[in-house]
Amino acid sequence: MKKGDLSINIIIIAAIALLVLVIISILLFRSGTSIQHGTSCTGIQGVCSTDLTCGDISYQYGTGYRPSTNFECTDSSEICCIKI
Repeated sequence: MKKGDLSINIIIIAAIALLVLVIISILLFRSGTSIQHGTSCTGIQGVCSTDLTCGDISYQYGTGYRPSTNFECTDSSEICCIKI
């Protein structure tokens, strides 16, 4: 094997590795938006409410809602009410 063949092989392998890294980074950035949507209150079919006990939501949408601090509402004064 010549020295020239070795450098061409290294360049080809590096180009393939770079292409794989670009594809993986694109996939990760695209899935990041769905992760963010999944952690929002509306992403889990929750309802944002200013009532800390979710009583008004249970009255309006039916019983079975409880407050959750694991999910965020767009307004920081509201709490996420999720259906149980």
